[in-house]
Amino acid sequence: MAMHWTLGGDAADPHALAAFWADALGYVPEPGYDDPDGASIVDPDGVGPAVGFLRVPEPVTAKNRLHIDLRVAGEPPWDWAARADLIRAKVADLVARGASVVREEHYRDERGSVLGHVVMLDPEGNVFCVA
Repeated sequence: MAMHWTLGGDAADPHALAAFWADALGYVPEPGYDDPDGASIVDPDGVGPAVGFLRVPEPVTAKNRLHIDLRVAGEPPWDWAARADLIRAKVADLVARGASVVREEHYRDERGSVLGHVVMLDPEGNVFCVA
């Protein structure tokens, strides 16, 4: 059986960052978790891992080497045009919630150039991707 695990992150404002990620992932606040210096969100279906945030005094100073990728287009095979529309719609939603776009990455294959993923920053400057 696989181990249950939690993805942990540092935050200047753990509750605000947890609210952003709860919206982005379709998660909810973890029932019974009440800490002014921490916040935790969980998959309401109990399938995905919990994500916790703890208050730290220092800001983000470098690119995080481990990050979340939001896979809004599901699994292959894809309709690449529909996939690009799903990615761009999610990106627009996340920008409205305080994220920012770093760049779009395109893949080249027999179809030419297709949108592969969008690199973004969450409201506290943590890198993540939408694919």
